Order: sequence, then C-alpha cells, then structure tokens
Amino acid sequence: MRKLILFVLSLASLHTFGQVVEADFDGAKWNPPYTLNKPEGWGIERFLIPIDFAPQISYKGVEDIRFAPGWADANSNEYWSYAFLWYLDDRPEINAKVIESNLTAYYNGLVGRNIERREIPNEKLVPIKTAITEVITADGDLKTFAGTIDMLDYMQQKPMVLNCLVHLKVCSGQNKTFVFYQISPKPKTDNIWQNLEQLWVQFDCKNK
Repeated sequence: MRKLILFVLSLASLHTFGQVVEADFDGAKWNPPYTLNKPEGWGIERFLIPIDFAPQISYKGVEDIRFAPGWADANSNEYWSYAFLWYLDDRPEINAKVIESNLTAYYNGLVGRNIERREIPNEKLVPIKTAITEVITADGDLKTFAGTIDMLDYMQQKPMVLNCLVHLKVCSGQNKTFVFYQISPKPKTDNIWQNLEQLWVQFDCKNK
C-alpha cells in the first residue's frame, strides 16, 4: 500500500512540474532548435501550443510569430501582414481540411478574445470562413497550400479577407512538424509577399 501511495504522489509531482514548466515559458528568452529569420524592425512573439485562445487545436509545440513593422498600422501597406510558424511535436496529419479547421478555430479565438477589450458590438461580428487548397509544392516543402480567411478586422471593426500561404515541412531525424503560415490582406503580387517569403526561404530546421 505504501508503494502505491508513493507512486501516486510521484505522478502528481510530475504533473505539477509539467504545469510549472509551461507556466514559466518565456518566449522572449526561448532558444528555438531551428533558424527562422528575424528581420530588423519586425516584431516577434512566441507562446506554447495548445494556444490559450484556441485550445481545441490539440497539438503540442510552440508558435513563433513575425509581425511586419506596419502590422497594426491601418495606413501601412503592411497592415495585418505577418507570419507564424507552428513547431509541433510528432507528425500529425496535415491537409487542406485540417488547415481549414485549425485556422477557423484560431481566428475565432483571436477575434473572440478581442470582443470585450475593444468593445465590439454583436452586429459587427462576422463568421470566420476559411478556404484552403493544396497547390504546387514549393521547393523544400513536403506540401504547400493556399487560400483565404474571411474574418472581422477587430482593430478597425470591419470585415476583412486575409490571403494565406501555408508551407508544410518535416526534417530528417526529427519527430517534429513545421507548419509555416504567411498572412496578408494584400494580393500575392504585392511586395509584402516577397518579404514574407524570405522568412521561409531562409528557414533552417536546425539552429546553426
């Protein structure tokens, strides 16, 4: 009986320790085991997955974001232009339908957490609609996807359509999955997409 009690207490300690580690995650100090470009003037944010505002996305890993300098400036050509990498444990199935589902949950949560703080009235809310298809595979990708995200621009409180390009990559010898999202309301012919693409072109799944 004593051994059983000690075993249960050990499991409880491990669970508590795991919670402490997650609570203490500091994205600013975290040293990623990969190389993702950090252009001058771009903002960076990192947090753990599962994501607090979209817990139904059940992966485990880290989200690593790059915000264009004009991301939050409605007068900038870079408004709402950013990219984020999901560095995921294991090799989950990733296809167009999965990406649609994940992005719907992600942006529902993102808009949802801004409703109260920005005092957005119900009549301004719009349903999140995602449309993703697999496209010609880009160099270095396992798969490549493209599509759109219809959502509420909670900063200006009006409907918006984001264009989206998604790169899927795995690396030999690693039980990890890399999903890189490039996001902008600008058409793919705009120069912002060259800047977003450079983030991925220079990506290395190892930290040199």
